[in-house]
Amino acid sequence: MLELDSVRLLTFLRRVESTILDLGDEVHKVYMRIWPSGNLGLRLLWYIMHLCVNIWYLALGLINALESFFISLGFFEQYKDLDISKVKYLAVVIDSEEALHTLKVLELLRWLAAIGLKKVCLYDPEGVLKRSNEALTLWLKSERMSKETTRDPLLEQKYLSLEVISFTDAKHAVAKAANVLLKKHYLSANSEKTELTESDMAEALGAIGYGAPEPDLMLIYGPTRCHLGFPAWRMRYTEIVHMGSLKSMKFGALLKAVHRYTKVHQNYGS
Repeated sequence: MLELDSVRLLTFLRRVESTILDLGDEVHKVYMRIWPSGNLGLRLLWYIMHLCVNIWYLALGLINALESFFISLGFFEQYKDLDISKVKYLAVVIDSEEALHTLKVLELLRWLAAIGLKKVCLYDPEGVLKRSNEALTLWLKSERMSKETTRDPLLEQKYLSLEVISFTDAKHAVAKAANVLLKKHYLSANSEKTELTESDMAEALGAIGYGAPEPDLMLIYGPTRCHLGFPAWRMRYTEIVHMGSLKSMKFGALLKAVHRYTKVHQNYGS
């Protein structure tokens, strides 16, 4: 009963948070009208509203922290046995400034391997993770060597296959694919100038070696709630979850995000 009530409470809080975020632009417009007016009463009302919102987010952060703590302790039964068969490919998008914390990135990879995820794509816009690729590769090799010394077949199955990309990769892929399409459909003497489709773009990307798999789930670590330029053609059906700052990441929050995705039903249309 206690577990059911906590789930309902958290669902309600997330809905309220989403509503507040949707009203962000409207609230900013109201602020721009109030501030130049010089009305002290309106300004006081604005400060009170701002204080209430800050208290709300503080309370929400505390609730999420407590929930993650109890999940990591195994307090909730549904998080103990995760069916990760639906998460065949996971993307982790990290803000470039936070990607400088290599130890945090390695800790996150350890958590993903412990959960049982096998294929992970790391992305940051400025290529910080690619410059740290040597350290990440050494960690992967050390993990595999340590697991090869054990006779436990369950541990041997938890090898992590890692892909590291940046915004430059996406930019080069689009330029090369556009060049392929130009030559095939417009510069060739025997070709007809037809309207390009999504399948044409996918075929061109595959032809130049950029036909990588699409992530089932994308976890975003950083201050902004967006994919930070992750290749758009690889996230047509990807579920996106904002996880907050990498510095304050929690194992319980990671378990919750993966568990929630495993319970999602996706409709792909006809």
